[in-house]
Amino acid sequence: MTPTAKILLLGAGELGREFVIAAKRLGAYVVACDSYAGAPAMQVADEAEVFSMLDGQALAAVIDRHRPDHIVPEVEAIRTEVLKDYEDRGFSVAPSARATILTMNRDRIRDVAADELGLVTSRFEYAESIEAMREAVERVGIPCVIKPVMSSSGKGQSIVKDAGAIDAAWSYAVAGMRGDRQRVIVEAFIAFDYEITLLTVRTREGVIFCPPIGHRQERGDYQESWQPTPMSNAALAAAQDMARKVVDDLGGYGLFGVEFFVAGEQVIFSELSPRPHDTGMVTLISQNLTEFDLHARAILGLPIPHIHSNGAAASAVILADRHAGRFHFEGLADALAEMPGFETDVRLFSKPETRPNRRMGVALALTRSGTPDDARAVARAAAAKVKIIYGAED
Repeated sequence: MTPTAKILLLGAGELGREFVIAAKRLGAYVVACDSYAGAPAMQVADEAEVFSMLDGQALAAVIDRHRPDHIVPEVEAIRTEVLKDYEDRGFSVAPSARATILTMNRDRIRDVAADELGLVTSRFEYAESIEAMREAVERVGIPCVIKPVMSSSGKGQSIVKDAGAIDAAWSYAVAGMRGDRQRVIVEAFIAFDYEITLLTVRTREGVIFCPPIGHRQERGDYQESWQPTPMSNAALAAAQDMARKVVDDLGGYGLFGVEFFVAGEQVIFSELSPRPHDTGMVTLISQNLTEFDLHARAILGLPIPHIHSNGAAASAVILADRHAGRFHFEGLADALAEMPGFETDVRLFSKPETRPNRRMGVALALTRSGTPDDARAVARAAAAKVKIIYGAED
């Protein structure tokens, strides 16, 4: 069988794994790439490549070897200038090389959002040294949020609540940086009521939206998400308007995870990912088409029918608490046991080793008669039933 398309997936984590499954269901041939062997997406892909995507020569060599129809980035640490070069040569980069270049770096996408598009953002400054960061904090004010301009899943992000925490925040940000840019964003803390991810799909027929996803974070990383999250019509319209502006500016086709803070009726742009979002794993149970299905269809130019909700749904993460190369899971049957009024599911990511606070799986819950809070409680309970049992190391 001739594949519908050949996809080179740059990043083979759990989000990449679900994307591979969605793409292969549509007949695609997928080559999954990451910096280590046995990554989750590699286990379900047609081929795998192991190399550092910050090595521009290695990245170019892999593209030349496979000659893909679509290059699909799934991680931040990539030599994005290589992707731009190949796009200029006629290769498809999804959603676009511009989207990848700008969003892999918080400073670049923030400058576009605030200065070029006029979106509402928090007050912010950049710093490239601890001395410059101290000065930026003084101008922005305390409390403030410190983030590396290049990181993922909240790594290196912290809140400075007093002057004594500034130096530690710099050290934590540097330790959590990805790539080779030692730069942070100092962002005024916003007393928001809640935060959302608005999954925004840019297709050849226009821009479409999923119902907003609420989420809770710890250590800058998502712990649970739910869909839908209650929003006023005015706030949702404002979020959709800003999301449409930014994805149209970035161009290309695919799914974007656009994050907003919401305070009353005010909606504040936070960040954007040009790919499926970790909080969007709730769509594995909440919608007729998951975020991964939507990304694949938009990239491949396939029709997307009306997106409808299956009910109120939630996801809750299953985290490791230590480093281990030998481990197994217990409690899966308890987590999947039937509960009246709810559907539950568990996705284990098959990562080859654990680390403290590493996401190893996710529990999902759906109710057709209850509320998102009901689904959250069931998802948390299901996640708690899945135990990671660590074996003795050699």
